[in-house]
Amino acid sequence: MTTKTYLELSQDGGGAHKFYEVTISGTVVSVRYGRIGAAGQTQTSTFPTVEKARAAAAKKISEKVRKGYAPAVQGGRAARPVTRRTVTSAPSTARAVAPVLWRFRTGSAAFGIHVDDERCWVGNQAGEVFTLGHDGQVHARFSLPDGVKCLVADDFWIYAGCDDGRVYDLSSKLPFAAYEISTDVDIFWLDIHEGVLDVADRSGRLTVIDHEDEHQWSRSGRGEHAWMVRADEDAVYYGDSGGVTAYAPDGTGELWHTPTQGAVLFGWQEHTAVYAGTARRQVHRLAKRTGRTEAVYGCDSPVYSCATSPGGRFVFAGDNASSVYCFAEDGTRLWKLGTGGGSALSMQYHDERLYLVTTDGTLVCVDASEAAIAAAQQGTVPVAQDIKLAAALPTYAPATTVAAVDVVHAAPVGSVVVECVQESGRTRVRVLTDGYEEGWNVQFPRAIREPGARYVVEALHPASGGFYRVRGDIRRLL
Repeated sequence: MTTKTYLELSQDGGGAHKFYEVTISGTVVSVRYGRIGAAGQTQTSTFPTVEKARAAAAKKISEKVRKGYAPAVQGGRAARPVTRRTVTSAPSTARAVAPVLWRFRTGSAAFGIHVDDERCWVGNQAGEVFTLGHDGQVHARFSLPDGVKCLVADDFWIYAGCDDGRVYDLSSKLPFAAYEISTDVDIFWLDIHEGVLDVADRSGRLTVIDHEDEHQWSRSGRGEHAWMVRADEDAVYYGDSGGVTAYAPDGTGELWHTPTQGAVLFGWQEHTAVYAGTARRQVHRLAKRTGRTEAVYGCDSPVYSCATSPGGRFVFAGDNASSVYCFAEDGTRLWKLGTGGGSALSMQYHDERLYLVTTDGTLVCVDASEAAIAAAQQGTVPVAQDIKLAAALPTYAPATTVAAVDVVHAAPVGSVVVECVQESGRTRVRVLTDGYEEGWNVQFPRAIREPGARYVVEALHPASGGFYRVRGDIRRLL
């Protein structure tokens, strides 16, 4: 005989919107779990006897009920709202094509891109995130449960915001769900600064979540369809159909608001300025302190993305007609070239190269050096290398458990021991190793928190908000 127990946890104010289903069929116990409205993931275990299978299932159900799950009727609650950006891409009107060094086709429409000194990251709507070297070689693939909205970096840490309402930390070998966003928030874009998450959504609202994955504050903007949010220690810079607004980091008030000609479709920031690409064919450079418009960069079609070289010396833009532009800091257009493969939905400049992710889901590496651009304008471009996936490419899926290490064999030298503790009805994580601030919490994956459990982590880094962030792999102490 087969029995099935279906539970849900849905708390719109706190972000939870999950199901948990346990099925017993003889000695086999299957557990299916995930976001409400999604297929979820399934794990199956076989036990020696029917009695042991039933006992194991009962234990799993009891654990979930203690965490707030309750019996429910499947299909009674709708899935969280998800808007996938509708984009068009016309042929470029540029006379010449950009000097593309290599391109990698991800296989699905893509918006997420991040480039640092070591790697290039790209995430697509199939929930795949790939890491590549600057030579285009693919190093690894992360398989996430839903489409990737964007990729953002916060110092060492790399995060992927997904359509399932979760933000995954990709900084270790195995990704963990670091944040869960309320089900009434239809995510458009994200940014993270010092562990604090800023979310811009379809309705034109900014939501801020702290390092413990708890709601801090929210504000409604002057418009809707908020595609821009960037943050630093001084402000959160938010752009929607009504322009760009700067808010105090603690949510105490609006610092300034600057209308733009056309809805903001993308945002970028440098140390002293923010850049807003708009549907009215312009990129606006705004002073961070005052919101004053310092320069306007004119394109020939609506701007899907923008970026700068360090310090804003050069400003780049991608339009919806498969063209990419470069401007001098003062607004002078230096060049316009065709991408050779769709419109750039996101972009980033690094070491005289411009990295684009286009409407067909291709990551494109363009040689943006002065010599290469001059040659391209004369019709001479390199033969672009098409990057292929390696047959044995490592693939990593989100983890809900971690490897264990025997406490008899002491934790590795230099590692740190932390412990889960109960505090005011919530499970917090504190440091046990000497030499750290007493009373500071540790930002830690909720999926593996269990009161009384101890873990060893490679390193902890202090954040300005008075807490620690984990760097490297996490293992449980037996």
